[in-house]
Amino acid sequence: MATIAQQLVTHLEAQLPCFLVEWRQQMKIAKDDKYIDLAEQNGLAVFELVKEALLRSPSSEAVECLANKIAKERAEMNAGIGALVYNVNLGRRLVIHHALTAPLSISALAPLIGHLNELFDQFLFHAVTKYSELKEKELREKNMLIARSHQDRLTLLGQMSSSFVHEFRNPLTAVIGFIQLLKFEHPDLPYLDIIDHELQQLKFRISQFLHASRKEIVESEKETFSLRRLLEEIIDFLYATIVDCDVNISLAIDESIHIFAYKDQIRQVVVNILLNSIEAVKEKEKPRRIEIVARRQDADIIIDIANNGPAIPADIVETIFEPFFTTKKLGTGIGLYICKNIIADHGGDICCFSNANRTTFSIRLPASSPFRLGMMDEKRGC
Repeated sequence: MATIAQQLVTHLEAQLPCFLVEWRQQMKIAKDDKYIDLAEQNGLAVFELVKEALLRSPSSEAVECLANKIAKERAEMNAGIGALVYNVNLGRRLVIHHALTAPLSISALAPLIGHLNELFDQFLFHAVTKYSELKEKELREKNMLIARSHQDRLTLLGQMSSSFVHEFRNPLTAVIGFIQLLKFEHPDLPYLDIIDHELQQLKFRISQFLHASRKEIVESEKETFSLRRLLEEIIDFLYATIVDCDVNISLAIDESIHIFAYKDQIRQVVVNILLNSIEAVKEKEKPRRIEIVARRQDADIIIDIANNGPAIPADIVETIFEPFFTTKKLGTGIGLYICKNIIADHGGDICCFSNANRTTFSIRLPASSPFRLGMMDEKRGC
């Protein structure tokens, strides 16, 4: 005499054609899905697992193998994990529906329905796990491709920068030199200071591309210098821009704070951030303020450059130091990226905090070496 399980399997086999039609009609699958013709084949394979679950425990390898196969097909077609879960549960619902139509008592069916649910739970676990793994791998590969694309763009930028420098930097240096001669020979000649200022700004922009290309040769060596004096020099350098934009810049830096670093590179970082800050405060009504504060913190120097311009949205703050990211119409998107690299090369870091009242760029740099600073003081006769 056939067991309860064998009777149920016989009943389900008789209902198989109906099950396949219902499953195919109700499942979530696109008409242009290249695996659409395999739907019935997959349904039959699932039904074989159902029979094994009722007559004997199916091997976990067989369940996982079929689940992975279907998950790969769904991931390849980018069908979505929701459709995958829906189709598996649809199969579960239809199988249990037809099982309940068998001429068997509920008490006899109950343990068998439990076996079916256990089968579909295991199948769904493996399918979702595999689908997620495949999509995570796909995302990693896309991110790697994006990273390589960025690297290719940086390499191209380096090549362009080298060519640009050879063709432009030498005549620019000559022009700056002749301007200095004119200022010496004709100190009262009008507009020379403005011309010199604009040429220095252009020289600064060229230096940005040089550093971004990673072909820049550091001609000078690290030195210990007064941070306050450097900032005063930078403010003098940007004086025309500051006055033109009617910005009030305040310094709160003790004369004793010194930094051991490449002075020209630190100047480049501060100039870049100040220019960005000036651009930001131009978007609001007066008063326009920029505050520069420096303090010692253990073995580090913290430099905060804050402005009262518009807030930077939180999602943008996270990306402003990425290469080629810019919100300016004519921006290159390399300024802050270069700043980040320069500070990192000095063993420090830079970050940004922004709200409706204040945007602050905070720079952390190692303080001057006491030995170097002592040597400098001896040379000064201190």
